[in-house]
Amino acid sequence: MLTALVRVPSRRLPDCELSFLERAPIDVGEARAQHRAYQAALRAAGARVTELPPLDELPDATFVEDTAIVLDECAILSPMGAISRQPESTSMAAALAAHRRLEWLRAPATLDGGDVLRLGGSIYVGQTPRTNAAAVSQLRAIVEPLGYAVTEVPISQCLHLKSACARLDDETVLVNPEWVGPDVFGGRRIVPVARDEPWGANAVRVGAAIIFPASAPGTQAIVGASGFPTAAVDVSELQKAEAGVTCLSLVFESAA
Repeated sequence: MLTALVRVPSRRLPDCELSFLERAPIDVGEARAQHRAYQAALRAAGARVTELPPLDELPDATFVEDTAIVLDECAILSPMGAISRQPESTSMAAALAAHRRLEWLRAPATLDGGDVLRLGGSIYVGQTPRTNAAAVSQLRAIVEPLGYAVTEVPISQCLHLKSACARLDDETVLVNPEWVGPDVFGGRRIVPVARDEPWGANAVRVGAAIIFPASAPGTQAIVGASGFPTAAVDVSELQKAEAGVTCLSLVFESAA
């Protein structure tokens, strides 16, 4: 069964970590309403949604994708790149234990799940301030015996790898070519974002559908014209926290 884990935005969301955006006021009530609409989009796409309670002492805890990498064989957790966020992974481990065997990366490794893109047996890891070389080394030691190949990807101008690219399917990648070089994906089909939507690649596949932020209608249209069913949801309050539709859920197949 397709499962999506989500967490209600924290009351302290306005105190979130920021790296590339100027801080702007965030209406937590509106952010929570948008989060409910996001959950509805996940359900409409065929996912069973498990809503985890807010962690009000942790401003960024709604961005659950960063806490773990969920593969078919296991879930991999790590200390996160921002010290303020590291308790989030421990909390997520309890939720994931019902679905997967758990593996942990250990200090000095730091890794955010938003830096990890899986395309079939290929795992791409963004080289960012949040994810370090020790994490890549430890990740390889876990996943290569399972048949995965790990490739490091240099990126610029954005926080995480999946701010710059998204999986449409295992052979098709949505890319902002200004932020990540398309050549790293080899012979896969590349779909570029709309020129005036640099954040448009922050989209998430759920079942057969690609869910976009409402702020990227041009990119959504391009992907729709490429043969993929699409949907959109307004996450404008959450985007003030350098978020997008990718980081708000952990989506995976589960028997539990």
